[in-house]
Amino acid sequence: MVRAGLTTERVTMAAAELADDVGLDRVTMSQVARRLGVKDASLYTHVRSLEDLRGRIALLAADEKTIRIAEATAGRAGKDALIAFANAWREYAHRHPGRYMATQTPIRIDPELAAEAPGPRRAVELTYGMLRGYGLTEPDLTDAVRLLRSTFHGFVALEAAGGFAHERSPQQSWSRSLDALHTLLEHWPPSREGDS
Repeated sequence: MVRAGLTTERVTMAAAELADDVGLDRVTMSQVARRLGVKDASLYTHVRSLEDLRGRIALLAADEKTIRIAEATAGRAGKDALIAFANAWREYAHRHPGRYMATQTPIRIDPELAAEAPGPRRAVELTYGMLRGYGLTEPDLTDAVRLLRSTFHGFVALEAAGGFAHERSPQQSWSRSLDALHTLLEHWPPSREGDS
């Protein structure tokens, strides 16, 4: 018998909270069931497998992160938009480390589920929109998106792992990194012939 009130959304949220507490790679169906006070078998009425559940965590996190970035960047352009975007990204990674990792980890997601989820698509639109404010066009837009993602993710991953033990605060380095990214985006080097 399925516990009253148990839904796919509740199972996904419980798993997402567990991922934040113990790490995405340590989430199991048994732990999620214990958190919800149900037997493991009850979960399979709502999700097909652990992989399906991790995909749902990734889509939930993509939606949440995108909403925060959209709110932070609304009405901003240029450096203000870049800083707001980056700070919202970093703050989400700090507050929801397990969910954040789900957005950065290759996870097989049901194509139908992915097609219905607005988060990933909206994230792309927000990122490209912000970068168009710097006058970038393809293929430079894609290169700049990859640079930003590498910088933001690399920084927060190193920070989470305790990789910044130097006496200079990570916040100071973060701020200077954003200044440097802004300068680079304003003076993006032209594509070389043959780049594609």
